[in-house]
Amino acid sequence: MRVGNNPHKDKETSHANYLHQIVIPVYIPNFEGYFKDSFKILQLCVNSILATVHDKTFVTIINNGSCTEIRNYLDDLFQKNAIHEVIHTENIGKLNAILKGISGNNIPYVTIADSDVLFCSNWQEATMEVFNAFEKAGVVGITPQFKTYETNCGNLLFENYFSNKIKFTEVAQPTELEMFYQSVGWGKNFNTDYLKYTLSIENSNGNALIGSGHFVATYHKELFKEMPTFFGYKMGGDSEAFLDKVALNKGLWRLTTTHNFAFHMGNSFENWMDEATIEKNDAFNFDLYAESRKVKQVSKVEYFIKNKLFTRLCFSKRFFKKIFYKRFQLPTEMRNKY
Repeated sequence: MRVGNNPHKDKETSHANYLHQIVIPVYIPNFEGYFKDSFKILQLCVNSILATVHDKTFVTIINNGSCTEIRNYLDDLFQKNAIHEVIHTENIGKLNAILKGISGNNIPYVTIADSDVLFCSNWQEATMEVFNAFEKAGVVGITPQFKTYETNCGNLLFENYFSNKIKFTEVAQPTELEMFYQSVGWGKNFNTDYLKYTLSIENSNGNALIGSGHFVATYHKELFKEMPTFFGYKMGGDSEAFLDKVALNKGLWRLTTTHNFAFHMGNSFENWMDEATIEKNDAFNFDLYAESRKVKQVSKVEYFIKNKLFTRLCFSKRFFKKIFYKRFQLPTEMRNKY
């Protein structure tokens, strides 16, 4: 029998003044084989977040079916108020875990990252500078990668093809760029010209690289106003494609900071990870969060023309690629093999 009224009935939800959310899905079922160093890697990831974020950041970690030791570690972080939210679930798949983390709040920006990311100093400010410089920025990565402009960037290239805003520019940090590919097991098995030039966009407010990976990136929360409730894959399939294409569906662009602000650690600990210098930015410019943007679904015709047809024309044949490289000033000696 109910007696009286619930004192919270009909009361509006009050939201803390958070501007930025970080969502980290974690799956470490044991500490054997592939997962031997994963706990150490996770701790480095979490510590780098806590050491670099401003005080208006809401940290969410989803335990996606990890072992008891990981569960206890995350609970301890929560009890100590080091993180704001921990969600425990069985292994429901990476993206399903992410969807749980990003729902239930109205924080305007959300960074989604793997649990093996080492965040560097000033990554939030660098991210927000890109959002402010480009009104159509929808996703901003912080780890430059090879040729990201060839994937999921058709709308940006279509809309700026005949402008002077796009051109190939020198890579700002070739050593850090190469480290990413070492971390995913490539070794030196790639075209070294990729370490020299990359495609960027610039306007009077700033510059950025075209395209973004998805192992760590910040999304405008407006992109998630309508979300699927379930994906039928643990990883891959159409799940990762959802994050890759969510900006395109709203007509927004995928960009990356010109400098490296995060490292991919992988599943194997290396000494440099402990030695990385990470410092907190105590003078964050919160005015960078002042902008707001409304987005709307693009039509299927517009999506197809910009993101399917135009991309095929640019990159499907060597002849068209060379036209593309010439248009955006890739050095002549690189065009035949870039």
